[in-house]
Amino acid sequence: MIAFGGAYEHSPWAAERAFAPDLNSPCCVIPAMRKIVQAASVEEKDALIKAHPDLVGKLALSGELTASSTKEQAGAGLDQCSPRELAKFQKYNTAYQAKFGFPFIVAVKGLSRKDILKTFKKRLKNTETQERQTALEQIHKIAAFRIEEWFENDKT
Repeated sequence: MIAFGGAYEHSPWAAERAFAPDLNSPCCVIPAMRKIVQAASVEEKDALIKAHPDLVGKLALSGELTASSTKEQAGAGLDQCSPRELAKFQKYNTAYQAKFGFPFIVAVKGLSRKDILKTFKKRLKNTETQERQTALEQIHKIAAFRIEEWFENDKT
């Protein structure tokens, strides 16, 4: 399970607590880790949410994202934003942080920059309770993608 320490951004505790020798496929690992995160304290969940970087934020622009986040953001073309798109992301990041106190989180796999910006705009209308729940669901989705990819790469 320690191999999955990066599934939940900067939160290896999820993998450590979920460890069991019989968890040897994505269909076992993903729900085990999800259950651990859902059972975590409010403080741990808040820390997990806040451990995520802003999309096209300072860390991305300075090359300081985790390898997984870098790959995911690049996969959605976020490393190729036009100046206009970059300005929109920065505007939405600032507004979102100001309203909710944590970064906007979305599983970007399969989404375009345009899709992500539309989602950003839509979710800014949510309540803080709605966004906390949505952020956690998106985090679980990101973790599942990462775990599935790890198993796929491990087969080769």
